[in-house]
Amino acid sequence: MKILGNADRGCRRGPAEWFTGEVWIDTVLDTAWLGGGARVQAAQVTFTPGARTHWHTHPLGQTLYVLSGLGWVQLEGEAKRAIRPGDVVALAPGENHWHGAEAGHMMCHLAMQEADATGSPVTWGAAVTDEEYGG
Repeated sequence: MKILGNADRGCRRGPAEWFTGEVWIDTVLDTAWLGGGARVQAAQVTFTPGARTHWHTHPLGQTLYVLSGLGWVQLEGEAKRAIRPGDVVALAPGENHWHGAEAGHMMCHLAMQEADATGSPVTWGAAVTDEEYGG
């Protein structure tokens, strides 16, 4: 058993290769902490107003649990949809999508996904344009 306090884990700024705008990532669960071939990962991700992920997919899917604020999620080829505190977004393997905060609002969610056999939990794509985001 391990107990990792917030001060032990810290947080980091989300890299520009994955996000548009200011995003902060607090690791909640890392596969290295569990050992034994565990693949599950979780992070609390906080988006400042208008910040968002780039388009991306997850080989084994992803689940988002919205903790606070107002946000958006969009599947490629579909209209973006509002997400609110308490909402759960279940994304199937390979679904190309993005998520982030509404303009003028923060948004924080818990993101949970599994790494595939190669250790990859995500494949990143192009940035979401301002036109795609739409404010």
